[in-house]
Amino acid sequence: MTFSIRRSSVALAALMALAILSGCSSSQTNTRVVNQESLYDHVMNQGKIRCGYVVYNPGCLKDPNTGKLSGIGIETIEMVAKNLGLKVEWAEEVGWGTMLEGLQTNRYDMIATPIWTNSNRARLVDFSRPIYFSPIYVWVKSGDKRFNENNLDSLNSPKHLIATVDGETAEVIASEDFPQAKKLSLPQLSGVEQVLLNVSTGKADASFEEPAVARDFLSHNPGTIENISKTRPIRVFPNCWMFKRGQMEFKDMIDTALSQLINSGAEEKIIHKYEKYPGTLYRAALPYQLPGTASRQ
Repeated sequence: MTFSIRRSSVALAALMALAILSGCSSSQTNTRVVNQESLYDHVMNQGKIRCGYVVYNPGCLKDPNTGKLSGIGIETIEMVAKNLGLKVEWAEEVGWGTMLEGLQTNRYDMIATPIWTNSNRARLVDFSRPIYFSPIYVWVKSGDKRFNENNLDSLNSPKHLIATVDGETAEVIASEDFPQAKKLSLPQLSGVEQVLLNVSTGKADASFEEPAVARDFLSHNPGTIENISKTRPIRVFPNCWMFKRGQMEFKDMIDTALSQLINSGAEEKIIHKYEKYPGTLYRAALPYQLPGTASRQ
């Protein structure tokens, strides 16, 4: 009798332990399922795309009075979402230094401001197909005939100064393409106007900038700088949306909806609306060729 009670107690304890373990296992499995929900599934289940954004013209503009957002990236993602039967939730405004962190911690699903792609970012995030492209040109003081687009190598000399801002695009280009040239570098919070002013006054020999930014400078300082790489920009950067790495179902959906806008001409209308100076943004090439327009060999 005692042995039978002990045996029953042991069996009961074993069953309880098994139940506890099963419960833990089930709980852990459910947690893993939640944690492993893809971005595509999350967006489709919620019926919305949560977007972070960086205020940067022309991709994203913000009305200082109403807070309303506009710009190429903003109008495009709203149209993409509408065509997908989804809504856009503007989760938060972020800065260049914090935008990646918000993606990693799932505070939002994507960055709606079109961002230039580069290797450092590609290690951490994925990108949509390009919405449009930003060329970077070489700017010198007006009338400076020492350099031209066929003779940029002469800029790579210790006797020349390139105007830059710490850590920004002009500094990267100077370091990669003209390592022997010296830099007249400004702190990171300096405005691009000061960089171009250093070129226009002869304090620096050259700098590298987007044409729209330089055109804004020229509107206040006419005839002070000129572009010497009109047909051969020194860089061309694709402008893309960003989201977490590895979310290929979400990327495929976004790319397909974006391609629809590009192929239909709807995207061209959005870009044209926000392109302050015509011809300063490059368009994404269409993936087809009209009959009879093929070049003959």
